[in-house]
Formats: sequence, structure tokens, C-alpha cells
Amino acid sequence: MIAKHNAFYGYVIALAIVSSLLAKWLVNEDVERREAVAHSADFFSVGYQKWQMNEQGGLGSHLTANKMAHYSDDGTTQLENPLMFFYNAPNPAWKIHSESGELSKGGDSLLLNGKVEIERAGSSQGRELIIHTSNLTVSPQTSFAETNEFTELRSGNNITTGLGMKATFSSPVHLELLAKVHGNYEKK
Repeated sequence: MIAKHNAFYGYVIALAIVSSLLAKWLVNEDVERREAVAHSADFFSVGYQKWQMNEQGGLGSHLTANKMAHYSDDGTTQLENPLMFFYNAPNPAWKIHSESGELSKGGDSLLLNGKVEIERAGSSQGRELIIHTSNLTVSPQTSFAETNEFTELRSGNNITTGLGMKATFSSPVHLELLAKVHGNYEKK
């Protein structure tokens, strides 16, 4: 009888040990699975577009991207090939393009990663202007952008370069190169 009780208790102890190890293994696997998906998109869009009106009720800005993915863990939105337009009627729109971008939580700041091209078509008001820079931070609500990177402005045969730039794309338009500014201008 004692042998049967000892065998029974041995089975119970072995079962408890196996159960404990199995529970520990399942918990570890669950933690690893949660860590793997912690920064994953909770929704996405192909052919993303966002329109924003100005204070007068006219079109203020327009943001497009080939693909958009929103991440709930930090609230950011990743953009593939973002293209931002700032409208300043009756003048031509400003177009800002990069290969990728990240919209901050709340949409207050758009970081355009890598090479960035800014373009404004020519009009009766002035010549075409093309700006090449990189890693540009844009504030869609205020039509303001800035970078600390090398910047090149081209208008016709005129070229101005500098380190860092601040720009306001709404009226009055303001472009400022911050340091080491050099220019090469066409003679008339």
C-alpha cells in the first residue's frame, strides 16, 4: 500500500514539474511572439492621399504616397514615395518629394528621409526654382520646412548652395540658407 502511495505521489510530482516547465515554455514563447509584433502596422493604405484646407477655406496642402502604414505602438505613419504639395494661389504650387517619409503622431511633423527635391514651376511672378537637399522636416500645418543638410537652389542658370535651410512655402514665401552660402549667377 505504501508503495502505491509513493508511486502516486511520484507521478503527481513529475506531472507538476512537467506542467511547470510547459507553462514556462509557453509564457516565453508568448513573450517572444509579442516582441516580434510590437512595432507592426495596425492599418495601411495603397495610394494614400490627405488634403488640408487653409484658413480661408482654400486648398492649403496635399500629401500623397504610394503606400502608407500606421504603427499603433508609437503613433507614427511610414510613407513610401511621399509627395507634398503646398498651394499658394495664384502662384504655382510647391512640390516636395522624397523616397520615404515618417509622419509623427498627430501629423504635426513630416520627416522626409534621404534625398529630397523641392520644385516650384515658373510663372509671370518668377522663374522655376528647384531645391535639392536631404533629411527635411516639414510642418504641414504651417507650410514650414527645415534641414541641417547641404542644400542647392537652382533657378535657370543661377545656383546657390549652403549648409542648412529654413523655408516657408505660404505667403510671404521665405527661403534662407543657414551657413557656408555660395552663389554662381548668370550674367545678363
